[in-house]
Amino acid sequence: MVLLLAAPTLAVQPDEMLPNPALEARAREISKELRCVVCQNQSIDDSDAPLARDLRIVVREQLTLGRSDDQIMDYVVQRYGQFVLLKPPVEGDTLPLWIGPFAVLGLGAIGLLAWTRRARPAEVAPLTAAEAAEIDRLG
Repeated sequence: MVLLLAAPTLAVQPDEMLPNPALEARAREISKELRCVVCQNQSIDDSDAPLARDLRIVVREQLTLGRSDDQIMDYVVQRYGQFVLLKPPVEGDTLPLWIGPFAVLGLGAIGLLAWTRRARPAEVAPLTAAEAAEIDRLG
């Protein structure tokens, strides 16, 4: 029971929903592919941020105008940029989004390797006869 209550809820409000079930289903599919630019790790379908609500309404308005899914995605990308897509295409301006996590992971691995090499104890030369005699005299 507790797990059911902890499940994520959709932020779509009843007043946003379209009366046509087919159009509403399309709106939900499109909304799942668009990032909330406020929350950044949620789709606009899952976010309750005011900007996400505005984007959901824009998507539904475009659907009622008879636009295709691709036209709606192009319209939203034109207004907000590639960042609004949860899965942006691999292009020159989105390469940092795709390569960034791997670069950070690689830099972390290099830093960890450097730290472990530096943390090793230095090679210790054996005591000379004079040093051993001095220790015996002091001890």
